[in-house]
Amino acid sequence: MSNAVGGLAAELALNSDLAPLLERFLIAIQALAGAQAGAVRVLTDDGKSMRLVAQQGLPVDVQIAERLVASDCGACGVASAGDVLRWVDDVKTCAKHTEHGYFGLQCHRVLAISLPHDGQALGIYNLFFDSDPRINPQMETMLRLIGQLLGLALHNAKIERERLRVTVLKERQEMVNEVHDTIAQTLAYVRMRLPLLNESMLAHDDQRSLKYFSDVKKGVGEVHDKLREVMTYFRTRMDPLGLLHALQGVADAYFDRVGISLEIRNSAHGLNLTDEQEVQVFYVIQEALANIAKHSMARRAIVFIDRDHQQLEFRIEDDGLGMDEPSVSMLVTLAKGLAPTNHFGLDIMQSRAKRLGGSLIVGPNDGGGTRVRLLLPVEQVQPGVVGP
Repeated sequence: MSNAVGGLAAELALNSDLAPLLERFLIAIQALAGAQAGAVRVLTDDGKSMRLVAQQGLPVDVQIAERLVASDCGACGVASAGDVLRWVDDVKTCAKHTEHGYFGLQCHRVLAISLPHDGQALGIYNLFFDSDPRINPQMETMLRLIGQLLGLALHNAKIERERLRVTVLKERQEMVNEVHDTIAQTLAYVRMRLPLLNESMLAHDDQRSLKYFSDVKKGVGEVHDKLREVMTYFRTRMDPLGLLHALQGVADAYFDRVGISLEIRNSAHGLNLTDEQEVQVFYVIQEALANIAKHSMARRAIVFIDRDHQQLEFRIEDDGLGMDEPSVSMLVTLAKGLAPTNHFGLDIMQSRAKRLGGSLIVGPNDGGGTRVRLLLPVEQVQPGVVGP
């Protein structure tokens, strides 16, 4: 029984959809204690109410009436204030919340057990009995221990939800930075060129008009390409399960998306990166992979992850044309009369590497293709340390 509840607790820490898992928990506990129904209530953020988050066996009218109750309500309120187990012998106090004849007719006793963590109750769980149950002190101790375990699981789930919220906020800020770095500056350049284009057209200066038109066309094309890149980046969001899981997800879908096989080779034992560092590393690698897809004409790419006593290295290699050979996309660009753009996005990648306190090296790969190396000194990858 304890193994089953322990497994549920582990799932709670990784799953934001608590209701189905808590309902499974209630089924097991009801069978153990001989209860006809059960419910789990969690304190709201202001601590004034308890919200019904899961139930088993309660009539619909009771569920509706009990979905939000005051945190100081009767024995349940006492249980929500500390690590206690409390019996409700007079269920008339529970009946005041609903006109349904459940309390006093179908339910004659209620047990309220707190869900504590670190000296503070996060909520309670209730067991509803249709008769006077025979629960010995050993069973009460078991029910309290289960409450403590569930309190820990709810605490971990809360931490994970907060971590995901922070991750989303960081990704939104990353999108703002990306738009500013790659789009806003180009749009400002286009805006400055438009008055010049207008003046040359009014002056019937065809040579200057064609030049400024070419500049505007080039800028709009760059904005269009960069916007598509940004949209692609933020469709492929950082995986909540971490960097390695996120990279494997990219690798699994890479061939279907771009026709290039991608392999992840990790020989580092423990990355020890903060959430912020993992996000930055993920986007550097993603930028490199995006460039491989667009320009390299490669058949294969590999992401190596290595670590020694001095540094953590992320190395992206491909077997494509390499930096010195013009790619097909560059030739098409040149054929249109436009100057080639910065295909490798080095400024953005360098900025991310600097933010991590590391360095970025881009050069030819042995045997052809391109190699991108992101190097992070060991002192910058200790837990809790973020590069400048």
